[in-house]
Amino acid sequence: MMETEIHVPVGSPTIRKFQIFVDEHNVTEGAMKLIKELRPGWDPNLIRTKFFTDGTTNKLVGCYVEDCLEDVVLVRVYGNKTELIVDRDNELRSFQVLHANGCAPRLYCTFQNGICYEFMEGRALDTQDVRDPVLLRLIAREMARIHAIHAHNGCIPKPNLWIKMRKYFSLVATEFTDQASNARIQQEVPSQDVLEQEMMWMKEHLSQLGSPVVLCHNDLLCKNIIHNLKEGHVRFIDYEYSSYNYQAFDIGNHFNEFAGMSEPDYNLYPSREMQLDWLHTYLQAYKLFTKKGEEVSQRELETLYVQVNKFALASHFFWGFWALIQAKYSSIEFDFLGYAVLRFNQYFKTKPAVLALEIPK
Repeated sequence: MMETEIHVPVGSPTIRKFQIFVDEHNVTEGAMKLIKELRPGWDPNLIRTKFFTDGTTNKLVGCYVEDCLEDVVLVRVYGNKTELIVDRDNELRSFQVLHANGCAPRLYCTFQNGICYEFMEGRALDTQDVRDPVLLRLIAREMARIHAIHAHNGCIPKPNLWIKMRKYFSLVATEFTDQASNARIQQEVPSQDVLEQEMMWMKEHLSQLGSPVVLCHNDLLCKNIIHNLKEGHVRFIDYEYSSYNYQAFDIGNHFNEFAGMSEPDYNLYPSREMQLDWLHTYLQAYKLFTKKGEEVSQRELETLYVQVNKFALASHFFWGFWALIQAKYSSIEFDFLGYAVLRFNQYFKTKPAVLALEIPK
């Protein structure tokens, strides 16, 4: 087994598999077939559905019976060609590992082009919420809790970042060569030579920063964070991109997401002061969860700050490639190409200042 693979804990329940295909243009019909299998006791006439519209890659519908709101089954239909960019087996393993550690909902089943899982009570956050001092610390602690889940069998995990980025780059390179007609790509996206050079440079420099490799979410946008006010905690949802990765990538990626998704505003990137507050909470919790005390030194804090901001560069590149692939295949209404351009621009814009940061001696 490669060390990049996530291993499911021994004794985890096996996941039911149904040979049902759900048409993404008629999700309700397929969802009803699945509910018949999963909840045979439900009266079909009483079943209600609610669509969640904020996904950028998948279609999501919640199914429930009106007098039984504590049991909502979510049916998620994978977007067109998303198997090119998402390792579905890895996603299921992440789901199981996170559930076993109390960090994720129950996974009920898989079907041919999607999964069904338990609905998590709470409210999805927005760009204002992630800056709130109380929520910000809850998020930092929850991320530390996930990062502290140790690798199976004591194997030393390897980061998935460079493998994944190389895969995305090769998809972009092959998919867009025949698209000379696409003037917008020619004009606005950096050339493949430039992208390849930057990627090699990043791998060579960032690999030396000494960021630990841990179990990461890798896609912590605001809407993937659910705040349960009643319980007073936050949980993360959507594990499509979860993998072993650099600790600093997961955090830097989350800081980039302060900008939002539909109309990103990078002026919302957290200030140094806000980051240090976040990182101090995170380090305290991470050290506690990994049984390394909870005293955080100024040097540890400054080191993580530098690592995180350097890895935030890699996150722009990663999602830039991702958006180029989505621009070709996705049937969802979103300007993926514009998003790719934005991420690459932000990379080149922030690179000089980030390069100047130095890890304390």
